[in-house]
Amino acid sequence: GTESKHRRRGGDLKTRGTELGSAVTGSPLTATTGKKSIVLSSETRKELAKQAKVTKEERRAQIDERHKYLIARLADGIDLSEQQVEEAIISDDKFQLIEQFFASSGLKKLLFFYQDVLQQKLNASLRSDGSTNSLIQKKLFITMGSTENFTGTCAFFLRTSDKVITASNISQEVNFGAFDCTNGNILQGLEFFLSQIMIPALKSQQNWGAVKEGLKNSQIQDFLYSVDKFVGTLSSSRQNIEDKIQLTKVDVDIYISNLQNPSDYITAG
Repeated sequence: GTESKHRRRGGDLKTRGTELGSAVTGSPLTATTGKKSIVLSSETRKELAKQAKVTKEERRAQIDERHKYLIARLADGIDLSEQQVEEAIISDDKFQLIEQFFASSGLKKLLFFYQDVLQQKLNASLRSDGSTNSLIQKKLFITMGSTENFTGTCAFFLRTSDKVITASNISQEVNFGAFDCTNGNILQGLEFFLSQIMIPALKSQQNWGAVKEGLKNSQIQDFLYSVDKFVGTLSSSRQNIEDKIQLTKVDVDIYISNLQNPSDYITAG
């Protein structure tokens, strides 16, 4: 009676953070604790959906010109509307990373993946084996870059200094880029990004800051040579992985069968 009520309520409280995180990211159906997956009641789902809506609106109210700058770049870079990008950002459980990126001496990079993810249907019912109906949908989400497999498009923002990011300096202090790694072909995506976008941009750069000679400076020439060489290595690695470079097969049995003593081995060597 009373003891089981307390136990159940305690369980709800322990999983509330996980459940709310799930709700905010758009799938308020199950909460995972350890290895167990708990199916949430319709009342709990409604409560979590209500909390998620409040959280989203609080975040929407925090959006300022800096966020709008990021949203506009992302919309252009991955071909989504600004409304879609805003909705994805305020629904993301890593929303706080944006503020950490803006802060003085904050995060050096802010990463977004746009790719297929497995999401549960909102009206999913539990199957006899304990699983639920789910479907694959494209989703834009904030990532640290080390916890999810990368299979789609990566959009990134990089800081150029430790200054606090403001509405007036964001266009100078923050660089944006994106590269496509559809089907997880990361080497090809990175090779294309560097060879077709970054290297041409660097070679046409006029202002190199404190380096007055610009492209004539030997250190800059060495740097550009190193980047070119790196792209060449990427290309070779990709072709090796794709089996485009094949070594000629040699039948060594003939040679091995004639090796009888150490002097034969030395001669063969």
